[in-house]
Amino acid sequence: MAIFEPGHLHIERHALNKADYSYNLCIDYKVEQDPKEGKGMSFRMHGTIEDKPMDETFFMPKDQAFDFARQASIIAQKYGMPKTASISSLHKIYDMMFEDVRAQLDVKSGDPVKPEHLG
Repeated sequence: MAIFEPGHLHIERHALNKADYSYNLCIDYKVEQDPKEGKGMSFRMHGTIEDKPMDETFFMPKDQAFDFARQASIIAQKYGMPKTASISSLHKIYDMMFEDVRAQLDVKSGDPVKPEHLG
């Protein structure tokens, strides 16, 4: 199950058997100004993975905020999500969130990327 509304994504999966995995996660996000990085997106990822609670926040500068799904996957794995699992496999939902992040940050195609953010 996945529910998206601007500023909020809720994804839930129930294990089908003992070898399977489950999670119930929310990702809330909003535009913020970071003193060092400037305008960007603040994310809060919270919920449960394998019935264990997790709650973590992260900030991504404007020129990197489009890569939120990769960062969310890294955090989920840190809390016990199997590496074979992909919370970003819900392409339609992530596409809607991606477009909302772009709109909220007013990102346009061709906007510059800070060189220090490459590599």
